[in-house]
Amino acid sequence: MRRVIAALAAILLLLPFFASPYITALLLLIFMYITLAESWNILSGYTGYVSFGHVAFFGIGAYTAALLITQKAFPWILASLLGGIVAVLFAGVIGFICLRLRGPYFAIALLGLNEAIKVIATAWESLTRGGYGISLPPVPDLRSIYYAMLLSATAVVLLTYRLASSKFGLRFLAIREDEIGAEGIGINTTRYKHAAFILSSFFPGVVGGVYAYYLSYIEPESVFSVSITVKMIVMSMFGGAGTVLGPVIGAASLALVSELFWAKFPYLHQVMFGALIVAVVLFIPGGVVALLQERNILPRSRRV
Repeated sequence: MRRVIAALAAILLLLPFFASPYITALLLLIFMYITLAESWNILSGYTGYVSFGHVAFFGIGAYTAALLITQKAFPWILASLLGGIVAVLFAGVIGFICLRLRGPYFAIALLGLNEAIKVIATAWESLTRGGYGISLPPVPDLRSIYYAMLLSATAVVLLTYRLASSKFGLRFLAIREDEIGAEGIGINTTRYKHAAFILSSFFPGVVGGVYAYYLSYIEPESVFSVSITVKMIVMSMFGGAGTVLGPVIGAASLALVSELFWAKFPYLHQVMFGALIVAVVLFIPGGVVALLQERNILPRSRRV
């Protein structure tokens, strides 16, 4: 297994030197969606608090990085990291309010919060240029973006693995299964929910900043789009929410399938993609990881 991982790592590290710009761009977007899906999974998959507004952290990171790059001449890597930190600070404050809600009330509150931030970004023209958007310097080399996205995806997967194999992460699962029962055995559920919320916000903020630099242009509709949150949710559930590999499998496979459908069926690809998702939810409710575990291809372990 270690040899397979080492070989895969070597291939991914060397690939940009041999692949076409199209393949490099496709892979960096896959790494971005792995990061987003896995980050959503840390909160929603492990604690059961389903977020419909996780794209807010992505958008906050994108705007933070864009403003630092264009107005303060920050290097894009540093600006993206600061985008993640600003997203964490925002999550730390807003978590005290939103995590008092449960179930659909929490999900709807975050959805409304994201829409409110999008309206603010649109209206605050003196800072964000509103609907005109922010133009950034063009990217000289895709390889730097590729490695940044790869590093982000690797880091969040390793973080999730550590959580899944630790007592800290086990408390997340206890909250998901029975929050009242978890409180009854002495778990400070407020503390752990808040921790999950903060942990799940950093990497979306970082890749939001990298994505802004990659596109060289952002505006509120593109980086606060609910469709990005939907992709996080669908990719995580497709692979298997509450697992380490689920979001990785879901993001990689659905991104590739979506690209294939778009190339082969440009007018029907959204319909076909939606039909595929419905079929998976109906026939594989536990996701691809659960199916592989049933067939003994993957071990039945919370570390997977």
